[in-house]
Amino acid sequence: MVVFALLIINKAGGLVYTRTFSPGLQKLDSNDYLILAGTFHGIHAISKTIAPSPPSTASSTPAPSTATAAIPSTGPPSLQQQPGQVPALSSTTSSSGYRTRRPQATGIESLESSHFRLTCFQTQTGVKFLLFTSPEQPNADTVVRRCYELYAEFVMRNPFYSLEMPIRVGKFDRALGAYLARP
Repeated sequence: MVVFALLIINKAGGLVYTRTFSPGLQKLDSNDYLILAGTFHGIHAISKTIAPSPPSTASSTPAPSTATAAIPSTGPPSLQQQPGQVPALSSTTSSSGYRTRRPQATGIESLESSHFRLTCFQTQTGVKFLLFTSPEQPNADTVVRRCYELYAEFVMRNPFYSLEMPIRVGKFDRALGAYLARP
């Protein structure tokens, strides 16, 4: 397995973890890594907003019935639900009577050049894992998901770790090194 580097970016775009695994790489200083993380975070956010909506997929959730009960509300009159009014949903109802949901655009998932492949995995909390590998690496998405599993196991379960702060967890470093540095 040829892994060059792993970067972890918090949901605000700050670099919280970086580690290189190939000794022959040109060394970047910490400022270059911060610029790289911030730039990728911005490009990822922009690509997520300009990406076309994926096609709808039917879910197995039946559409709500037209009969509704009046729900008391204490908000301003303009926001109160009127009797018989169906609340607005972000999904649409198909002709078969099932609600359809549009999957959200995810932004950049992979970027490939002749020298490296960048694979991005974004968690549901907004944390991004950037894995730099050789272009010939066949299962980069599986590798980056395993890195996330190690993060969840060793970092998120650590009672001394604070969210959005740099990751300084020795067990995580050792487990990640054992997984990514293996041949």
